[in-house]
Amino acid sequence: MKKSFFTTLFLAVLMISVLTFASTDYMSRKGKKNIVETAVAAGQFNTLVTAVKEADLVETLAGPGPFTVFAPTDDAFAKLPEGTIATLLQNKDQLKAILTYHVVAGKVMASDVVKLQSATTVNGQQITIKVKGGKVMVDNAKVVKTDIECTNGVIHVIDTVMLPK
Repeated sequence: MKKSFFTTLFLAVLMISVLTFASTDYMSRKGKKNIVETAVAAGQFNTLVTAVKEADLVETLAGPGPFTVFAPTDDAFAKLPEGTIATLLQNKDQLKAILTYHVVAGKVMASDVVKLQSATTVNGQQITIKVKGGKVMVDNAKVVKTDIECTNGVIHVIDTVMLPK
């Protein structure tokens, strides 16, 4: 009888622990999406999402991270010369190089970005970071919205597509 009672007690405590952990994980994630889900839901990153899909980066950017993404809007992509997007969508290696130039490993919030002069991107190249007139510039792009928190990192919205050297 004692053995059965302790076995039952142990299983009950184990079950409560598992349910508590699962509930806590769900509650911490509730309402938050990963980087890809957030970009899709925002509605202003359709070109970026299409490019990420074409470059086979969805799984990576939806993965555990954390990542910091400097995300160009559809308007930013529209500033590129006519035909550029179509050409890039056909050249997966070049597209991947450009997209990974917009990603920094780790979760770098705006309060940390402004303290930096540069950062190494996932493609291995450095981006320059400057604060001009109260505005943060990343290479030639202005950061227009910051700290969009995701389950696997953060998005900072930029107004220009950055091109690696």
